[in-house]
Amino acid sequence: MTQPATVSLTKASPTVSLDKHGVTSGLIKVNLNWTSPQAAAGQSAREPRGLFGRIRASLRSATAKNVDLDLGCMIRCTDGTKTVVQALGNAFGAVNRFPYVALDSDDRTGARATGENLVINLDHQAEFQKLLLFVYIYDGSGDFRGLDAVVTLTSDRGDRFQVDLDECPPQAHACAIALIKRQKGELVIGREVRWFTPQDGPGVQDVISRAYRLGMKWTPGRK
Repeated sequence: MTQPATVSLTKASPTVSLDKHGVTSGLIKVNLNWTSPQAAAGQSAREPRGLFGRIRASLRSATAKNVDLDLGCMIRCTDGTKTVVQALGNAFGAVNRFPYVALDSDDRTGARATGENLVINLDHQAEFQKLLLFVYIYDGSGDFRGLDAVVTLTSDRGDRFQVDLDECPPQAHACAIALIKRQKGELVIGREVRWFTPQDGPGVQDVISRAYRLGMKWTPGRK
């Protein structure tokens, strides 16, 4: 059986209807993958080359830093309930009970082949008003440039919707990736790729929440 083609959400074509693709129930996985400077340098150091080339690559690998990106989802329900799923504060969520969104793990290095994954249970989509996918740098690199970060949403049957986190400005330490909401009776994914920098203010979750008028209140957390 031929797998459905990947739909790329771009500036020119920023939205896609899940209903039109027949994705109206079941689970949809949101995958974040990136390449940390340390992982890239380590791979380069293992590639065949001359003695001095290997030495230079090993030195770059030793000085390159890991970067810890955190994927999250802000959720606003039709009854007005608001919550967030993220590694910070160990708010990993749940798939089969409220909030019907769950984070599977916390990849702190970018070295895991599977990256970080959120799962959204579309069997309960009637309870969702808005789902805002976001990512921020918890530790490491100053901004997203050079990380080749990409987010892919995959349905149970293999439908794939991809958002490249490109055109990152200097110092951008967070990004609103995509907004999933009901539009004209259909569940729609809209590409956002809206970048945030330290100049936008402290507390990146609060800044993103206010930018999208989600009305969420935040307290300091750790992981």
